[in-house]
Amino acid sequence: MILMSHSPRPRTVVSCTLLVIALVEGATACDSDGNPLASRPYDATDQISFNGPRAEGRKADPDKPLEITTEDSGGRITDVTAVDAAGRYVAGELAADGSRWHSTEPLAANARYTVRVSTEDEDGAPGRRVLTFDTGMPSTKKLLTVTFGPQTGTYGVGQPVTAELSQPIKDAAQRAIVERALKVDAKPSVQGAWHWVDDKKLHYRPKDYWPAHAAIRAHSNLDGIKVGDRLWGGRTQDLELTIGDRVIALTDASAHNLTVFKNGEEIKRIPVTTGKPGFETRNGVKVVLGKEYFVRMRGTTVGIAEGSAESYDLPVYYATRVTWSGEYVHAAPWSVGSQGYANVSHGCTGMSTANAAWFFANVRQGDIVQVVNSYGHTMETFGNGFGDWNIDWTKWTTGSALTSGEQRPRQDTSRLRPTSV
Repeated sequence: MILMSHSPRPRTVVSCTLLVIALVEGATACDSDGNPLASRPYDATDQISFNGPRAEGRKADPDKPLEITTEDSGGRITDVTAVDAAGRYVAGELAADGSRWHSTEPLAANARYTVRVSTEDEDGAPGRRVLTFDTGMPSTKKLLTVTFGPQTGTYGVGQPVTAELSQPIKDAAQRAIVERALKVDAKPSVQGAWHWVDDKKLHYRPKDYWPAHAAIRAHSNLDGIKVGDRLWGGRTQDLELTIGDRVIALTDASAHNLTVFKNGEEIKRIPVTTGKPGFETRNGVKVVLGKEYFVRMRGTTVGIAEGSAESYDLPVYYATRVTWSGEYVHAAPWSVGSQGYANVSHGCTGMSTANAAWFFANVRQGDIVQVVNSYGHTMETFGNGFGDWNIDWTKWTTGSALTSGEQRPRQDTSRLRPTSV
């Protein structure tokens, strides 16, 4: 019984061994028959030509498309990849018969390219050729450079990233080239987009405020890229920013108070006065532009005639600027009796000297200052500071050259509700 139970095993092992040998022999026979998928690619140098420089030290003209052709009537090109040293791939088009491949977008200037060409001969055997060449810079050109802003430093959660171009860009296709090359990386990551303010300036902001303590890096891949006729991208210095705590100052003009929130928690409520009738404070979201310990404020700078009933000339301390036209949060000791009860200013948000000193010390550039329930118009989106957050996300993205729709959003002049703090 024991012998019978073990006797089939040797036969099974032998059968499996024979099967493996048969498979290996079959594979060897297939190789010997010249299976093209199993053979090593042959050197296709003699089969392929390209229109790049042949002499040592010569550079290709980036204005001319790259062209790869086959000189073997029995063979064809099956694939081409062209990439520069920065990792930027070149789009191209392969003819249906495999006789020719050409680039469909401009090459970068002053770049080194590696081109890998795959072929097959008339028997289907694969071939390969690797080409390397350098591009030069066109002799007649203009450089497009970018200056990122603000300066390196720590900012509040409302600070947009700005990009100032050295040349105006009006064409939609050229704008798309520029915008694709301008990168903003954030840790933690955010959903964000560029918005064209005008022909030379872009703003970048996330869908929501920046996360507290985020790290931001803005950089450009424009260097060497052809943007338009005789216009090429130049080098740009990277920008690194750090975001501080989430500080939001919410002013309720009808309740006559300003509440400061830090990382979602209320830390101080301050009685204030805002703009009186005819000088109503702007509604909406503003961003701290800077802080000035002392400012001389004169009514003539905002169109008030000298010597008129509304004329003023005052020394002002602890002034936190929120618009370029002269709106501040500042000390107003002359109106302490009205603070918390009535709006008597010419548009600024006034508070006691002690409260203004505290506010001055606890906010930084980029922090949010939002006004609600004022009868003033809505903060300008651009041109008078950073009103970027007064456009909702859908409207913001219409200002990108990478999204459809050219119509710019109209501002909503209705009275605003406070955003999330």
